[in-house]
Amino acid sequence: MPRLSEVIAALDALWPPERAEQWDAVGTVCGDPQAEVTRVLFAVDPVREVVDEAVRLDADLLVTHHPLYLRGTTTVARSHFKGRAVHDLIKNDVALHVAHTNADTADPGVSDALAGALDLRVVRPLVPDPTDPSGRRGLGRICELDHPLTVREFADRAAKRLPGTAQGLRAAGDPDAVIRTVAVSGGSGDSLFDAVRAAGVDGFLTADLRHHPASEATQATPLALFDAAHWATEWPWCEQAAAQLDEISDRHGWGLRVHVSRTVTDPWTAHAASSASAPTKPTGAPN
Repeated sequence: MPRLSEVIAALDALWPPERAEQWDAVGTVCGDPQAEVTRVLFAVDPVREVVDEAVRLDADLLVTHHPLYLRGTTTVARSHFKGRAVHDLIKNDVALHVAHTNADTADPGVSDALAGALDLRVVRPLVPDPTDPSGRRGLGRICELDHPLTVREFADRAAKRLPGTAQGLRAAGDPDAVIRTVAVSGGSGDSLFDAVRAAGVDGFLTADLRHHPASEATQATPLALFDAAHWATEWPWCEQAAAQLDEISDRHGWGLRVHVSRTVTDPWTAHAASSASAPTKPTGAPN
């Protein structure tokens, strides 16, 4: 069986920590470098339900996309839910490793997995990594559809292909407009509108779109927007990452048992469709 240090070295080769954004918190949170690893669990969020799942699975290593301590901490006291997660992981000999923005821009990265889930052909990065001479790394992906779809049809495809959440998928734009090219970005993507407009694509699928950037984007161009749950856009990466580690394990003869968590950790738990009619102008109101 490989040591934790060997498995982490393999993961760091896939997603070098030095490629993470400066504000990010990636790498190993807890774990003994000399401990043996036989079972690995991949998940999006290091929340209580996922930690409990790792313990039940008897995993030696939990790999998550989102950091446990993104903004740092001064305590790991068990009285706080994050401290409780650390205590439970250490008590049960489960290491925690994070690959966040270094996995976003990797080749393949989070957006490649998202494109794959939607059966899109990746053409190039949306925001290329200037340090990559091959031009394949970067944030987001510009993709082509296998055949043109209307905005309504593409929204339906995305809603069916991505894992289910309470939010589902929202779309903005003419429902009958035709989509041939689309930019995708796993996670929050409304900071990328300038790059999306410059790419000249027909649509943009991401998560966490805010009112004002989305309104301005649809007013300025005929760009169609597709807003999915943050967790749903990043979960496909877990399957992709698990397959990458499986391949490494086979190559080295490690015999790792690699699992993907299917626990839905999207924080929203219910959705109520609006049934009220749109506001109307009061009688006698000025034009």
